[in-house]
Amino acid sequence: MAGRLKTKNFLIERRLADAARGDERACYELGMVYSTGTAGVVLDLIEAHKWFNLAAVSGNHAAQECRAQIAEDMSPRDIAVAQRAARDWMQLTQRRAA
Repeated sequence: MAGRLKTKNFLIERRLADAARGDERACYELGMVYSTGTAGVVLDLIEAHKWFNLAAVSGNHAAQECRAQIAEDMSPRDIAVAQRAARDWMQLTQRRAA
């Protein structure tokens, strides 16, 4: 069991590192993980929306569709929180790249 948890944590950490480098596929995959509650994470539509939004900004059409689908189950406040989190992520990663 501990080995599987380490593997799941490594996969999430790897996707986060890839996303920090601007990998839109990693953002999409993180959106999928959070929207389904897989890979050892708790289902979190705000976090999923954030990652789908980041992938969508890079032109990922599947992420645009997923973002629209989960938004149907979110309040306007939740969507605003997710959008703010996406902006914060972009500012943070841009600062690191500079």
